[in-house]
Amino acid sequence: MTKRKEINVTKHTELSDSESFLWQYINDHITDIPKLSIVRLSELANVSTATVVRTMKKKGFEGYTAFKHTLKSANQDELLSMDIADSEIKKAINKNKIEVLNTIANLNSDVIEDTIQTIQNARRIFIFARGFSVWIANEMAIKFQLLDKYSELHDDPNIIKIRSERIKKEDLVIFISLGGETEELVVAAENCQKNGVHTITLTTNEHSRLAALSDTLFTGHKSSQTYIPEYEVHSRLPLLIISRIIIDAYVIRTSSNKGSAK
Repeated sequence: MTKRKEINVTKHTELSDSESFLWQYINDHITDIPKLSIVRLSELANVSTATVVRTMKKKGFEGYTAFKHTLKSANQDELLSMDIADSEIKKAINKNKIEVLNTIANLNSDVIEDTIQTIQNARRIFIFARGFSVWIANEMAIKFQLLDKYSELHDDPNIIKIRSERIKKEDLVIFISLGGETEELVVAAENCQKNGVHTITLTTNEHSRLAALSDTLFTGHKSSQTYIPEYEVHSRLPLLIISRIIIDAYVIRTSSNKGSAK
């Protein structure tokens, strides 16, 4: 399987308008991509082949062929061999797999390492979340507590606003928000910034207000497809993946430090 480059999602990897349009087109037609040539894709998306190549490189792949190989490898073992009559079920499975693959591709080991050190140095950890993101926040809070790290979870909008005004510089705040535009979380982030409190945000919208206010940003990949479109219940799988990797890395590094101290 072609390996993806590890990329740091920073300003220089932001997509242009045409590249963003292409990437959205690819995600909307992800099951068709392995069968399309670069020329055919450029025709369907109404972009140049050069735009396709630039987009792939910004997303951490050697090129379009490498991207297709990754998709095929992800599909052939589990998806293509499954005896599932309904093709829509296959698409649903594939959608989740692509969310995981692209979310992991967006992660950067240096950022994770810095995050671990920030967590270790923090006196207290406050986790703010709303809606379905609270489930992920609750898991993080419990695991921190089991690891003897002081943590609080707040999901009430009024408490979030008030609590954020009183958090000290020695503390750390983690925001978990799919879209990064929840008003009370944005207000809390503004309070933290004003008081010099370090903030970490897990989101799928790197262009959101919450992302712009954060000191450390983890961006997951969210599919545009949802099976309950009339409600805001998009999958939190990308955020769950990021949160678990952070916790696992924290456990590994903490255990390693304890071992070397003996």
